[in-house]
Amino acid sequence: MQVKNKSVIGESHHALSEYRSKKLLAEYYIPVTEELLVRHPADAVSAAEKIGYPVAMKACSPELMHKTEAGCIELGITSDDGVLLAYKRIKSSVTVELEGILVQEMVPGIRELIAGLNREPQFGPCVMLGIGGVMTEIINDTVFRVAPFDLVEAMDMMRELRSQAMLSGFRGQLPVDLETVCRCLVALGDIGLEHPEISEIDINPLKVNQDGRVKAVDALVVFSPENRI
Repeated sequence: MQVKNKSVIGESHHALSEYRSKKLLAEYYIPVTEELLVRHPADAVSAAEKIGYPVAMKACSPELMHKTEAGCIELGITSDDGVLLAYKRIKSSVTVELEGILVQEMVPGIRELIAGLNREPQFGPCVMLGIGGVMTEIINDTVFRVAPFDLVEAMDMMRELRSQAMLSGFRGQLPVDLETVCRCLVALGDIGLEHPEISEIDINPLKVNQDGRVKAVDALVVFSPENRI
């Protein structure tokens, strides 16, 4: 396996946990949520107080590739007691070994994008941008580019979205920080080129707050079968 950062990548079997996936993204300057990985209820309370309420809590394991369906996420927690209850419920809801419980900031905003990478046999690493969140598969508004490409090409990707109007300011929401989105797309291509062992990256949602800034709220990095440990 060709690995750039063994501390982040080299310990996984088939995928990286959300926590480790975001660590990799952050190395490429993709903005991610503020979060702390904890292994004890008291540490979860301390993490929530440090981050600031409200917070989200999630089970964290490379075995949990679809946490919402597994029912191991709690959103909008507003108190220490809520954190303790959520910690107990999440721990009891899973049977796989956990890296810990992820305590994460809640990112406000009504706009969500999806971004990612897929390694195609014919073309190599292909970067995707689309409308994200729970409606991704219904709206089906996505565009693709083969890496490498530059910021100009990334901007063209955003212009090709049918729902590009949502990138402008509306209903009190400022325009999306398009430059940061472009840099995220270029960075995903760079990851694909520099890490041939990675077959897929999924950032959903790449959430936009009221000020137009974006953060990766959830992320998944998957290895190709021949590179799984």
